[in-house]
Amino acid sequence: MTKLIQTRRALLATAGAMAMTGLVKPAFAQVLAPTPTMRGGANNYRPGAPIVARIGGGGFLMTGTVRRAGDGMPLPGQRIQMWAHTTEGHERDPESHGATLTDEYGVFRMDMPQIVPAFGQPHGHLAYDSDAFETVFLRPIMSSASDTSLHVDFVLQPV
Repeated sequence: MTKLIQTRRALLATAGAMAMTGLVKPAFAQVLAPTPTMRGGANNYRPGAPIVARIGGGGFLMTGTVRRAGDGMPLPGQRIQMWAHTTEGHERDPESHGATLTDEYGVFRMDMPQIVPAFGQPHGHLAYDSDAFETVFLRPIMSSASDTSLHVDFVLQPV
């Protein structure tokens, strides 16, 4: 029976050779900064908007991800609220508001009516407003009023 003797020198030499051949890549810590709240993001916010399958008749897709600040881990089961001025109602209207939960990968999606310009800008409103992380309100502006989707990423800071 052959006895394998691992020395520190042999271990370092093996690791160095593997790294040089590309078999091992160095690990880098990913430090993700939290998403700051945007000015105007809380306009017409309605605390406790219901979790819904869709807002109105749909036709516009709001998507995004929710991750934890620092390590960037996806956050499943997080509540994201959305509202906007749409072809079916104003952002003040209760029926223009709805919330959804992130899936196991921290991804959310909501089908809602087409967003139309309010005050000259087509924009949506999104909020993370639960207790485990700091509240974040976003007001992303679309590049065009004819866009049929909007993607928004949240990076949340634990409370």
